Amino acid sequence: MPASAFRGLIDLLASNLFHVNAHRAVIAPSNMSDPLQSLPAPAALVPLRIGPLVVDPPVLQAPMAGFTNYAFRQIVRSFGGVGLLATEMVSARGFLEIDARDEGLPDRLWGVREETRPLAVQIWDNDPGVLAAVGARLAHEFGVSVIDINFGCPVKAISEHAKSGSYLLRDPQRVGAIVARVAAACAPTPVTAKIRLGCSRQSITAIEVAQAVEAAGGAALTVHGRTAEDLYRGQADWDRIAEIKPYLKRIPLVGNGDLTTVAAVVGALRRYPVDGVMVGRAALGRPWFFQQIRAALSGEPMPPDPSLDEQRQLLIDHFRLICQRFGVARGSVLMRRYACCYAQGQPGARAFRASMATIDSPDAFYEAIERHFPRDPSGQSSAV
Repeated sequence: MPASAFRGLIDLLASNLFHVNAHRAVIAPSNMSDPLQSLPAPAALVPLRIGPLVVDPPVLQAPMAGFTNYAFRQIVRSFGGVGLLATEMVSARGFLEIDARDEGLPDRLWGVREETRPLAVQIWDNDPGVLAAVGARLAHEFGVSVIDINFGCPVKAISEHAKSGSYLLRDPQRVGAIVARVAAACAPTPVTAKIRLGCSRQSITAIEVAQAVEAAGGAALTVHGRTAEDLYRGQADWDRIAEIKPYLKRIPLVGNGDLTTVAAVVGALRRYPVDGVMVGRAALGRPWFFQQIRAALSGEPMPPDPSLDEQRQLLIDHFRLICQRFGVARGSVLMRRYACCYAQGQPGARAFRASMATIDSPDAFYEAIERHFPRDPSGQSSAV
């Protein structure tokens, strides 16, 4: 991915992170911050089927560039509750270029070979042949569960300069041609697509694109309820997402956008004709979020958030995984962005983020945690 595209994605995501609340006692329904008592779990909730793959619960983790790497996914898996995890968005062209130079694999495929299944890998480009070649390798050589094609990235370096991502929403026939080529190359591994409503509010093409994806052999469609022009401004339009469902005859529809609370997830599945939901930014600082969603959908007691001491240990575990892959020098710098996802909304979180912005070594990392990471009311800190 071009450096400017990567920075753009990071800026968009980092500006829209959501807060973390820490409670350790089991929370009674009457005391929940989410009014779940007024939003019962959807009746007869059924697993989501993507081709031969059963996704249960029908809750997917969104691919997010710069964040949903192997380390993050392992932390999410440790809590459970997510039906399908996904990698970061991978440049198909970059994959082939790295392979041609015999330089191994893109960093964004870290851990994919050995990782527990099911697992989706999202790829992007605008060339059907390039996408098909990479999709086929991921499906047949790596044995991934799902190949997802990105038709929704709104960052200009992807959409305008590379004529990929959300740029392709203006041409449903081209989207269909891409999906058909990749689906044929990857069979029997299912191929899915992630889109936005359109390029702009004046150019809503989601229904036409959805029909093209299905006709071309796509196995599922995920729709984010904003246009490319919206970026992450305003609210996701779930009514627009719902309008797509009658036009899909055989493949499931997954909704995405503004699912920041457990109540929002339950409410989306209850109110809208979607077969599943995809959760993105809200889980970056709350990898236990999926566990709480699963409990709500199953009618079970809500698991509490980890204590701040436990969240601190999660952050340390995250750091150690990153350093195992990238080394302590590069890992310390990379950890700046991941660390800022933790402790959102807690007293002292701003000072913690500021302290993390310049770390360049493990010593600096641990010192910043000891001095600035928010503490539980007892004032005790966990060992590092």
